[in-house]
Amino acid sequence: MKALITGASSGIGYDMAKYLSNLGYDIIVVARRKERLEKLSDECKTKVNIICKDLSKVENCIWLYEQLKSEKIDLLVNNAGFGLFGDIINTDLNKELEMIDLNIKSVHILTKLFLKDMVSQNNGYILNVASSAAFAPGPLMATYYSTKSYVFRFTESINEELSQIKSKVKVSVLCPGPVNTEFNKVANVKFAFKPLSSEYVAKYAVDKTLKGKLIIIPGIQMKFSRFFSKFLPDKLLSYIIYHSQKRKVK
Repeated sequence: MKALITGASSGIGYDMAKYLSNLGYDIIVVARRKERLEKLSDECKTKVNIICKDLSKVENCIWLYEQLKSEKIDLLVNNAGFGLFGDIINTDLNKELEMIDLNIKSVHILTKLFLKDMVSQNNGYILNVASSAAFAPGPLMATYYSTKSYVFRFTESINEELSQIKSKVKVSVLCPGPVNTEFNKVANVKFAFKPLSSEYVAKYAVDKTLKGKLIIIPGIQMKFSRFFSKFLPDKLLSYIIYHSQKRKVK
């Protein structure tokens, strides 16, 4: 068995790689930081193939597929991504465009290309990492929330297409709330409440993916939050989230 994991140099991707190795998967890990991937390789029990690429660049996503298309990828985890905090009029445009390229374009390209092969073989799993941010408007993190909404709806849509052709290929989308990773440092925020551990979320997500679960929401708190948010008008939800986000500023 073989798993390809992007954004594997830290956090959820890092812990997914270790857990999948424990399950017997050979691992292909992709990220920009080689030293982190080498450390990960030392902690895994199975074969690890390290690829250092910036997946915010379209050509690198296509290159990655071309390098690996002859190998049978049983599980693809699209985990690479980052966030950015601030008013839309003040945040850096180039950083936002890089976020769109990484959070959306890389997920779209790799999902589409590897999915074709999986459908041909009528076997495989794809796990796209979104966020609880996918479920709501995101004032003060507008670009990030929007990218995760894309990933969520994209995965849902593919799932129905696979269902219609009765494919055995399974797609899942992970929508965690706060997780104790480097995300908050990169996005320049602090969490309003205690985050879940990365190890817990990684294991939970992999287990649910391999069981064919479509929407994966770790933690009781986020499950309740998702349920009750459905009953709030978007305008009120935006207002609540804005003031919640304001309290996250470091």
